[in-house]
Formats: sequence, C-alpha cells, structure tokens
Amino acid sequence: MRSTRYSTSRQKSCQQCSGAKARCDHKPRGCSRCAQRGLTCTYPQGASVVDCSPSNSTSTLSAENQLFVSSTTNAINPVTNREDPDFSRLDQADLICPVNVEEIATRWVNSYISVPGQLIKDYHPRISDFIYRILKSYASMSVRGREVPPFIHPSQKIRLSSNPSLTTCMSIVRMCEKPLPGSEGVATEILAQEMSKIYERQSTYDDMDLLETFQAYLVYTMVLFFRLNQGPSPFLRQTMLNLQELACSTSRQGLICLAEQQQARPKWEAWMVTEAKRRTLYVMYLLDNVLSSQEGLPTFLGTELRGLPAPASKSLWEARTRRDWEMKYNVHLAEWPEGGLHIDELWSMPSDFDDFSIAERRSRVDQWLEDLDEFGMMIYTVTSCTHGG
Repeated sequence: MRSTRYSTSRQKSCQQCSGAKARCDHKPRGCSRCAQRGLTCTYPQGASVVDCSPSNSTSTLSAENQLFVSSTTNAINPVTNREDPDFSRLDQADLICPVNVEEIATRWVNSYISVPGQLIKDYHPRISDFIYRILKSYASMSVRGREVPPFIHPSQKIRLSSNPSLTTCMSIVRMCEKPLPGSEGVATEILAQEMSKIYERQSTYDDMDLLETFQAYLVYTMVLFFRLNQGPSPFLRQTMLNLQELACSTSRQGLICLAEQQQARPKWEAWMVTEAKRRTLYVMYLLDNVLSSQEGLPTFLGTELRGLPAPASKSLWEARTRRDWEMKYNVHLAEWPEGGLHIDELWSMPSDFDDFSIAERRSRVDQWLEDLDEFGMMIYTVTSCTHGG
C-alpha cells in the first residue's frame, strides 16, 4: 500500500545524503545515515523535517523525560539558516588551552601531599553552607526536569548528537525525584552503570561530545551526593577522580577561543563551547571543595585556573540567535578594550598592588557585575567572601 506521504520507491535522497553524495536508503521517517550521525533528515519538495537524533529514535527515553530536548521541527535548519548553531562545524583550531590541564586531573593529590605555593581556602561555615545549597539546587533542577543547570548552555537543548550522554542523563536522573522507600540503592546502581559506560567511551568522543559527557558525569555525581545520599566513600572518591580526568580531557581540547585572546569576535559555536566548559569546570571545583570539607580535608585555591575568563555576561549567555549574540559581542569588545575579566581578578589583591592598581581592578569587577546571570553572581559571592578582593 502506498504511503499517504509519498512513495518510497520514487523518493529522492534526503538533503544531507545528497549534499554528501552518499547513498540514501530513503526511509520516510529518516534515513539510516542521518540516524547514525544524529542529523536532521530533510527531504526535498517540501517534505517535513525528521528528527533522527538518538533521543527520538531510542525507546528507552519516555516522552515525559524528553523535556530536555526541544522538538527539532521547531528548530531552524542550519543548512538553510545560519541563525541556528551548528556544532558540527566546530573547528578545533579556533580553541586553545592556556592552562596546565594535568594539574586539573591531579587536583585530588593536593589534599594529601603538600605542594609549594598551595593557598588554603578558609571557608566560613556559612559560605560552605551557601555553596552546598547552590550545588544541591543544580542537582534538584536536573532531577525535576524543569530547567537545566546554568553551566549547560540553552542551545544544547536542541543539539542533535550521535552521543546522547547528556540527554540520557537528564532523563535517567528523573527517577530520583521521588524514589520509593528502599529504592535508592537501585537508582544508585543505574546511575553508576551509565557513568561507567560514558567514562569508558571518552576516547571516542569529539570536543562537543566530550563536553557533554563531562557535564553529564558532573550532574550524575551531584545527584548521587545530594539526592541519593552517597556521602564520603571509596565509591564517591573514585567518582571524583574520574570527573577530574574528564575535566582534564575536556579542557585539553581548548578552554578559550583564539579570537578571544586576540581581542576579536570568535565564532558563536566556539564561544558557547568554551564558556560552557569553563562554567562546568568552576562547578566541579566547588563540588570538590564541598566533598573535601565533608571528609575533613583542606581545600585549596585553584591557581591552575589563573587567566581563564570569569563567567560571561547574562546578555551573551542568554542570546538565542547568532545575529543577537554577534551584536552583543561587538558591544562587549567596545566595553572591554583591554580584555574581559579573568577569574583570578576575583581573588585577593596581590601584595605588590599599589592604590591605583587596586582601584583599577575594583573598577573592572564593578563593570563585570553590571550584567551577570545567577551563575556569575554565585561565583562572585563565593570569591568575595573567601578572597575579599
């Protein structure tokens, strides 16, 4: 019987296969090639856009738990409209890493071995409680599925990927919202299995997939600690070691855009990836502080992050279109002719600063504070109370 849509036998190749001069199997619900690559499968002659992403083709994700993924029928096709971000065109040459990433992977050693130059964070109990409550809220919003934590960029909701680690994560953790009494162990085992799977596959991921694996692993870790009561234990300690290794691998691929370093406007996709990386990295460091304090271990200033940009402005982070972001980034360049604020400018004033240097830094921090989202304000609150800069 002929399909009411059109006959498969007479149907032309989809636009993705046609453009790549690849063989297309003409499946009306999306060809196999697009499904394998997580591409949006579009047929000519006004045919509808078909979502071939894993979140739509995998039956393990229920409709209720797919709130994280926006319908791709409402997304702008990057083939015909450049307003929509296209992470498949991310050029690794656009990204650089200005820090020693190995110090990120071995950060856990600092609590056990004295390293020259270590600066202990002397957290006031109220600040420790503040950080605890904020990170707990990130775990809770993930579990409830209403919002995504502020280290995940809004554009990631509509990204089609062959590696659905983040999408799967935001679905699986929903089971932890109202677990049945005594079922916490089952939920922990399911999360641990998924974490092990994505951790073992990290060497197969490209830069964007590796970032989302890092983000997913961080969300799982916070849910385990804050929602499933996985306190200090060998299991959680190993989880943090794996998380820091993922952070190292992600950072190695680039933490800032080359254009940012040159005081020029970077590509939108490159900027989104590096900004999301840095935010995820900062949250991981705060979580490390919380878990270390739970075990009675000292926490240290992350001096290896010196020189990284502080969280970007609210207007840049929340820009929804390329044109809007480019206009706002042009304004950013005009307002920050000497470069944006660095994370270490929120730390204590260097001992060799004179009055003019102190006033200049405070002026830069004041300017940065004018357009912050809640994440940036959280970072400022923590650093101002712990460093007093």
